[in-house]
Amino acid sequence: MTRTRRFDLIAFDWDGTLFDSTALIVRSIQAACADLGVDVPSAERAAYVIGLGLRDALEYAVPGLPHDRYAELGASYRRHYFASQHEISLFPGTLPMLHALKARQHFLAVATGKSRRGLDEALASTELRGLFDASRTADETQSKPHPRMLQELMAELGVAPERTLMIGDTTHDLQLARHAGTPSVGVAFGAHDHETFAALEPLFVAHSTAELHDWLVQHG
Repeated sequence: MTRTRRFDLIAFDWDGTLFDSTALIVRSIQAACADLGVDVPSAERAAYVIGLGLRDALEYAVPGLPHDRYAELGASYRRHYFASQHEISLFPGTLPMLHALKARQHFLAVATGKSRRGLDEALASTELRGLFDASRTADETQSKPHPRMLQELMAELGVAPERTLMIGDTTHDLQLARHAGTPSVGVAFGAHDHETFAALEPLFVAHSTAELHDWLVQHG
């Protein structure tokens, strides 16, 4: 089928972009720190790391821990997160948006700082199986903002950078796109203040899933 869209591949971040999980991630980081008796980061500092691989995230959120304690902190974080992940869901309007893009013959992918286990469990619980053509997680490639995650997705699906769009809620996502040579779109309802996006020159900043859907239909 001839593709006449601007973008053949649309890659989405997961947490804070498709999945309304920012608050749970912040609480889980803070609870894990309390478990270990270490300084609990502010909500702002904990939210800033969303999108990074877990080890990179914890090293930023809780700097200066002895090396071997980060594994303990990560295990505690996972316990808290997985215990409550059933309470969170896709942002309203996400499924119709993805189905509409699929009907337009876009390739859809996920590029996330989650683990493979975490992403697979989320996909299994949200009626998303079969919607995504490919995905990459931080534990199977390099963490954002290194471009490898997006480069691997483009290579797998045979799509050039200029025909690929990265969508995310953090500067890590927009930096990933810039490093990979792809355009980007930011969403303002996730972990990072959208005012920090300007320097990374996204094509658009959406303030709701409905706004993102409309823009993609018109410009994607």
